[in-house]
Amino acid sequence: MSQKPSLVVLAAGLGSRYGGFKQIDPVGPNREIIIDYSVYDAVRAGFDKIIVVTVPELEEPIREHFSRTQGDLNLVFAYQQLGDLPEGYTLPEERKKPWGTGHAIWSAREHLDGPFGVINADDFYGPSSYKVLHDALVAKPSGEYCMVGFELAKTLSEHGSVSRGICTVDCDGYLVEVVE
Repeated sequence: MSQKPSLVVLAAGLGSRYGGFKQIDPVGPNREIIIDYSVYDAVRAGFDKIIVVTVPELEEPIREHFSRTQGDLNLVFAYQQLGDLPEGYTLPEERKKPWGTGHAIWSAREHLDGPFGVINADDFYGPSSYKVLHDALVAKPSGEYCMVGFELAKTLSEHGSVSRGICTVDCDGYLVEVVE
């Protein structure tokens, strides 16, 4: 089992409200995409493998982008497919959109062999978030979980509404409630 944490990047969203695949739209001065900043910060913090959970049509553009920008990167792809479900679950006939976060992580299972963190491809977290997450994952006993949280006021945008989960922790720092 690998001791260095892996980073799972959730990049399978269809971008229906956005109008396209925002995971690969350039945002930086040299046509960087948000994932560039995330991967750079994660690797510097000590993450070993990057697992991109996406849809098949995005693999080639993402792979090509990273070959130009990130050099020698331990990058693998997993696909979030509607019918890839745990035993005992079936796909409802009317289901057309991807399942949520839990299913996306399930899709990466074959590439996970140790501790891992999970991020959204279209969110910017900042370098210190990856350092905090990496250090917590390395320090935690197997089977324990952690998350990096942010003060609500620092996550709001003047450019439209956002949805956030408000987390409550107990005196030992353990999560006791999430209100969305």
